Amino acid sequence: MKGLRGGGDGSATFAAATTWQGWDRFVHRPPAQAGEIGDDAWGQAEREAYHSELAVMLTPAMERVFTQVRRLLLVNRCQQAGARRGLIVSGPATTGKTTTLMALGRSFQLSDARQHPGRTGRRPVLFISVPPAATPKMLVSEFARFLGMPLSERLNQTDITNAVCDTLCELGTQLVLIDDVHLLDTRRRSGAETSDQLKYLGERIPATFVYSAVDIETSPLLTGVRGAQIAGRFKIFRNRPLAYGTAADQQTWHALLQGMEDLLRLRAHRPGTLVRHAAYLHTRTGGRIGSLSQLVREAALIALTEGTEKITKKLLDEVELDATAEADARPRRRPMT
Repeated sequence: MKGLRGGGDGSATFAAATTWQGWDRFVHRPPAQAGEIGDDAWGQAEREAYHSELAVMLTPAMERVFTQVRRLLLVNRCQQAGARRGLIVSGPATTGKTTTLMALGRSFQLSDARQHPGRTGRRPVLFISVPPAATPKMLVSEFARFLGMPLSERLNQTDITNAVCDTLCELGTQLVLIDDVHLLDTRRRSGAETSDQLKYLGERIPATFVYSAVDIETSPLLTGVRGAQIAGRFKIFRNRPLAYGTAADQQTWHALLQGMEDLLRLRAHRPGTLVRHAAYLHTRTGGRIGSLSQLVREAALIALTEGTEKITKKLLDEVELDATAEADARPRRRPMT
């Protein structure tokens, strides 16, 4: 069926983006096109799957991150030894840090494919997430898992590290994306040693490293001697919630809402509804991209499953958001009667 990714419940062909199979699928799956989604083109299950996934909108913050990384790639291109420069995307929860990392990696990999047509076996991007309570061996094993490298209990940390570094050099990996680095607590021995492992990998692998973290500025990762080394190698990009105070802020927010509304495929939806309620939506979500995405997607799915086929302010108000968004919005919202 056109545009459908996986089964109706989204789980039949699931592969995590922290594996090459899942990552490559994420990079190459085509977004559903407007011309493919007429009233009779898809059934209920297909439209539910479409609205559950609803495409990611490019924000000004994402564009600035893309620009920063393009410049770092140029700076690092011919560096043979020493500390390569990197970027940390930091900010509060649900502000789109992971989404930004994945969109960055997707854009870079597609660009690499255009520059090297017909060349198979390349792995220009690696994407992993720091596991909870990570040790150096656990971290580098995540690298190996992404690459699909077989691991056995007989392999020690050094064996896995050497194999991973050699493999990434052979595969031409140029961009290493690591999510959730705030989970590394350098006040603990395992966290400190894992931080050292990251530094070592950055020196062994000729790639640009980009991290994402929740409020890295207040994280133990930037404290002490190890923290000073990281701070001396990495720029920090502060990924803030979108503001709504100035005319320029409002124009950016309205454009984002219009873009999301253009993606909706609800038969009775009134165009312009989201933009008309822009101030309300900003209050509800605090300008957080993750909260906005949840609100619009859930409202669209309710409209589909209940048969109303439209999003209204009343429906938006009925959707319960994440605890952070609800706590922030509560003082500014009138209780429902």
